[in-house]
Amino acid sequence: MKIKFSFLILLLTSFFISCTEEDHSLKITEINIKAPFEMPTIKIPDFSNCKEFLITSFGAVQGDQDKTTKAIADAIFQANKIGGGIVVIPKGVWSTGKIHFKSNVNLHLNDEAVLLFSDNPEDYLPAVSSTWEGLECYNYSPLIYAFQCKNIAITGKGILKAKMDVWTEWFKRPKAHMDGLVRLYHMGAKGVPVKGRQMVGDNANFRPHFIQFNRCENILVEGISIQDSPFWVIHPFLSKDIVIRDVKVKAHGHNNDGVDPEMSQNILIENCTFDQGDDAIAVKSGRNQDSWRLNTPSKNIVIRNCIVKNGHELLAIGSELSGGIENIFVDNCIVTEEAMSSMDHLVFIKTNERRGGFVKNIFVSNIKADHIKGGILGIETDVLYQWRDLVPTYERKLTSIESIFIENIQVSDAQFISKILGQKELPVQTVILKNVRVDSIHNKKIIHENIEGFNWVE
Repeated sequence: MKIKFSFLILLLTSFFISCTEEDHSLKITEINIKAPFEMPTIKIPDFSNCKEFLITSFGAVQGDQDKTTKAIADAIFQANKIGGGIVVIPKGVWSTGKIHFKSNVNLHLNDEAVLLFSDNPEDYLPAVSSTWEGLECYNYSPLIYAFQCKNIAITGKGILKAKMDVWTEWFKRPKAHMDGLVRLYHMGAKGVPVKGRQMVGDNANFRPHFIQFNRCENILVEGISIQDSPFWVIHPFLSKDIVIRDVKVKAHGHNNDGVDPEMSQNILIENCTFDQGDDAIAVKSGRNQDSWRLNTPSKNIVIRNCIVKNGHELLAIGSELSGGIENIFVDNCIVTEEAMSSMDHLVFIKTNERRGGFVKNIFVSNIKADHIKGGILGIETDVLYQWRDLVPTYERKLTSIESIFIENIQVSDAQFISKILGQKELPVQTVILKNVRVDSIHNKKIIHENIEGFNWVE
């Protein structure tokens, strides 16, 4: 009888402890999304019960970049060490250098918190494995960099801001920069190992990305504002399971795309505001031989309920698309009157004879816009920009483009509805426009070469 009573006391004690102890563990949230294709469940981290690490507890001081940079790194280390934690940036302006993530970490910016990133290139050394316009290389570290991380987040109501004095000078792209571009292109074409592609130290001046998730998974970016950027703003590269939500981006510099998913999969971008110097969202999948080697398409990407205040395109695809792009769904977005002077197309697919790859299953619906300099849909297959004369074609591979569906579009003013310039050897296939309305058209409604299966139902 005594043994049974002791066992009962032990059982009740264990139950009491388990009920009163708080659960500080990292959890995983699953998000299911309806799309016109089979959309996988997206898994993202939930840090709501995790321990917080305030950077001032690690020695951060406003106005002292070195101490704040170290404090953030130390807090990230501790959050990772316990298996999941929140690194908190409190109210105030905090000068910092680069931030490198570790797995199971949430960088959280409180309301009125500003992380102000240095524009001294030396603060982004040593060089890290990164990319430049679809080619892998070692370059200056992105301002915020995650490499082979899992379960990471950037959240809060604060601001990420880049100082721009030096980067603005680098926008000019002098001869040394162009020579660097040519050198990297040849290395990519010839299969030089990525570690041999060192692009720092020879005045190539390859500007760093603001945020790059490189070979990561389970990523959340939510609530923050981002102001200015040396290069592409948010760049998921070879990553998967990503949610970018309620983010405001304002960056009007050179190559300042808002989000550039590249060879990345299972992505939701929603309720964001883009005020860009380049494309709002540019889906990419690498360039030429580099991407054929990596052989990873960008796919299963849903973009919804977003506002574009400035930007060349709402959705750009390419021209770096050698790994293939499929299953893209854009729905219920608005291009505001503020974007009148910058918007070239709502949807622009661009490639050339060097890219290869494919584009298929692109769905765009329920879009409202005011004035567009170009038109609703643009597809061009001979877009080479400065590369036409800078470098040769090593291997000629055309891009197959098919199954583009656009419906319920209302635009006040545009030059055309659809301009498709396909390749004679490989025509664009199956483009369906339904209920696409433009109040005032200043050119031909349809400008087409080499397309099979076009249907416009007004």
